[in-house]
Amino acid sequence: MTPPAPRKLPNIVLEDTRLIWRNFQGKEDTMNAKGNRVCTAVLPNDVGEQMLKDGWNVKYLRPREEGDQPQASIKFKISYKGRPPKVVLITSRGQNQLDEDTVGMLDYADVQKVDLILSPYPYTVNGKSGIAAYLQTIYVTINEDELELKYSNFDEANQSPEDIHEREGVQFA
Repeated sequence: MTPPAPRKLPNIVLEDTRLIWRNFQGKEDTMNAKGNRVCTAVLPNDVGEQMLKDGWNVKYLRPREEGDQPQASIKFKISYKGRPPKVVLITSRGQNQLDEDTVGMLDYADVQKVDLILSPYPYTVNGKSGIAAYLQTIYVTINEDELELKYSNFDEANQSPEDIHEREGVQFA
């Protein structure tokens, strides 16, 4: 009798989550090889516990203050090999889809809100097995400063800064 096929885990949807340790660019540093695009998302602890039971590589962050509970988190990969992830930046101008060349801008963005979907990928390496998380979809809403908001209606192809100042009532000498 053949053993039953392992059950297929569903994707994980995280809404209004927080990202820590962002490396969308794949920059080399002491904790990351060049080209590896990875991020870590904070998980609600109940979600983290269930994911850990299912075999996901969930880690717990040390509490910041005495008496706080450790916080569940998951490191996920952003891969453009095969099917690329859908990465959408939300600003006052609307939605902008980012690609492999522009996704790195998220490393430095002032992030307001993140919704994402992670896909499970079972692995076995050197006798260890588990579930790696890969980014499927992410929507990132950013905080914009006063100037970004002021110039958000600026159509670069059709208007000059003088046109905007004139519309705003600014006179040039």
